[in-house]
Parts: sequence; structure tokens; C-alpha cells
Amino acid sequence: MFNLRRKKEENKIMITTTPPTATTTDHRLSISSSCSNNGELERIFTYFDEDGDGKVSPAELRRCMKAVGGELSVEEAEMAVRLSDSDGDGLLGLEDFTKLMEEERNKESELIGAFEMYEMEGSGGYITPKSLKRMLSRLGESTSIDKCKAMIRRFDINGDGVLSFDEFKTMMTT
Repeated sequence: MFNLRRKKEENKIMITTTPPTATTTDHRLSISSSCSNNGELERIFTYFDEDGDGKVSPAELRRCMKAVGGELSVEEAEMAVRLSDSDGDGLLGLEDFTKLMEEERNKESELIGAFEMYEMEGSGGYITPKSLKRMLSRLGESTSIDKCKAMIRRFDINGDGVLSFDEFKTMMTT
């Protein structure tokens, strides 16, 4: 659940989430995977629509994605709008925005499914060298633990020797 509010004096959007329950994994919480109903997407759309014109421009999309911890280049924002813009005006209406968020939610769901295939039960929600080796073996690609460690090191942003979901997502999208 999102709690949205705009700080008028700073023209910033504050987005917080309710704390995850003991059975959820907070590393998988994101704007695209958390928006489960149209009312919530409509509220988020309203906050992305900074000038209140009923449309979200590429610039508004970039600023709001940055406010929720994401980042889009100018080109990426323009392409996202261009690909989702149904009436050709270069802006996203609510319907276009909803379609874009649903596509992102589907991509995130696919990544979560892939992550869970590599994640080993009892690993605390991480891909370990051992779990990577096991999954690669299942896929017919035999490799050593040392090679698995090297693969993980390439995307292990915090240097803890394992891949979190965010690190896995970076690996899969670069």
C-alpha cells in the first residue's frame, strides 16, 4: 500500500510503503509490483501528473521515477511514453499510464520468478554461488563454484558475495 503526499513548498513527492509483513520479502517491493488495483494506479497517476493537466509527460515521468528511487534517462522516458501513447500527443493519459505500469508489473513478476529459480531455500532471499551452480547444472551448464563466485562478483554491488533481487534485476536488465 502506498501513502502519497506532495510537499508543496518543495514540489516533491513523498512515497512511502506500509511495512512488509513477516511473510513478505521487502527487497521485492516496488512501484510496479505493488500497484494491484486501478484506484491505486489512479492515485499514483495523479501524483505523476505534476501540472494537473490529466497527462504525464516524459519529464514528469522522469522526475517521479527518481522520487521513488528509479531512474530514467531522457531517451528512456521519451521512448516509454512514445510506446505507450495511444493518441499520439506525446503524453500519457490515465489509460496509457495504467498500461505502462501493468507491463512493468509483468516484467517484474517474470524477474521474480526467475530469481526464485536461482535462489536456494534457506539462503535468506539471495542467490549464492552454490545455488547458482545448482541451477546452471539443472540447465545443463556445468561450472565450478569459483566461476559462479566470479559471475556473482560482476553484479554484487554491495560486495557481500551473494546477489539480492535488486542486484539480480540489474544483471538481467543490463
